[in-house]
Amino acid sequence: MGKSKNFSGQPIFNQLIKFIDKREIKKIAKQHGAERYVKKFNTYNHVIVMLFVAFEGYHSIRETILGLLANAHKLSHLGLSYLVRRSTFAEANQRRCSQVFGDIYMDVYRRHGSNLADSRLSDADLKRLYIMDSTTISLFKDILKGVGRNPKEGKKKGGIKAHTIIKASEHVPCLIRYSEAARHDHMFLEEVLSLSPGSIITFDKGYVDYAQYEVFTQNTIWYVTRLKDNALYKARKEFDIPDNADSGVLKDEEVTLQYGDKREKEHRARRIAYWDSENERLFEFITNNFELSAEKIALIYKKRWQIELLFKQLKQNFPLKYFLGDNENAIEIQIWTAMLANLLITLVRSRLKRKWAFSNMVSIIRQQLMNYIDIYCFLEDPEGSWREIVKENKIKYQNSLFPELEGAYF
Repeated sequence: MGKSKNFSGQPIFNQLIKFIDKREIKKIAKQHGAERYVKKFNTYNHVIVMLFVAFEGYHSIRETILGLLANAHKLSHLGLSYLVRRSTFAEANQRRCSQVFGDIYMDVYRRHGSNLADSRLSDADLKRLYIMDSTTISLFKDILKGVGRNPKEGKKKGGIKAHTIIKASEHVPCLIRYSEAARHDHMFLEEVLSLSPGSIITFDKGYVDYAQYEVFTQNTIWYVTRLKDNALYKARKEFDIPDNADSGVLKDEEVTLQYGDKREKEHRARRIAYWDSENERLFEFITNNFELSAEKIALIYKKRWQIELLFKQLKQNFPLKYFLGDNENAIEIQIWTAMLANLLITLVRSRLKRKWAFSNMVSIIRQQLMNYIDIYCFLEDPEGSWREIVKENKIKYQNSLFPELEGAYF
């Protein structure tokens, strides 16, 4: 029987990490002094082992070491020449700066992110749209400050919050910052100033900060969010609603939002009341953009749901319930690794013509991670090898005395 076209000289894992530039890892490690006092378990080895944990879904260091031992004869393909000890691995997670992993993620994103843009997105306004939100990863250890009261029994529930910005056309984070779960979301708004002038960003009303909104206006960055229920504002001017406007637009007006210690400052904004007939719900949007139609403003906010889907995707496929370390640095390394694993699989998915559910791809990769399968050939045509086998069996049995066995090799 001939060799399957799905066969590869490299394990699937090796094909995934080809998006990572080993030379850049060395540069990043040098910038952070990450190789100081390191003999064998360098930054590259650390990244590969952490990705092995994420892809395989391991829950402990012991489980990770056993998994590496089971695949010892294949590790050379990954550039690993050293099988890390449990104590060395645990110490590296505690001591090697987590931002090293963050910079590696951003390097891969900058090099390959342009390949993720959705070519079907023709709307120029949506192409410059960013979405911001945060997700909290719960911890039952006193690593970071928790939220709420101390429980009568057990440990205080703490957490780490991942503040994230994604481009609406790419579906992967382009900026990530971490904080204690108790820290308010609006503290992250300053990061928006890193966006180019003319950018549009949408976020929920948890990010309310009128002073920062005013800075956005001064920097020509347009925001779309919801108005808080207790917001103080003054109506200045009502705009006409075009006859051809969406029937959900109830009001479009200019307002001033009051802020400051004595409410002495004002921010000029636009308030849009919109009735969502599908969900039978009234929305009040505010924005500093007076050019886009009210319908477009509503559509932009609706796109915010994409980041919720991203968080759901991450938590379903790379669940952060078990941590390999009990300090803040080790946990951040594990979160960055989950983000990087998500990015690598998304890059593979972007190169395929065949449409795949992300969770199905993760399941296949997890099952076959160290097998010698061409991931692209297989995912484009999973039934291809089976058809080849059936075809060969037909030839094999065409002159057989037992034609009923034709195609029934298995």
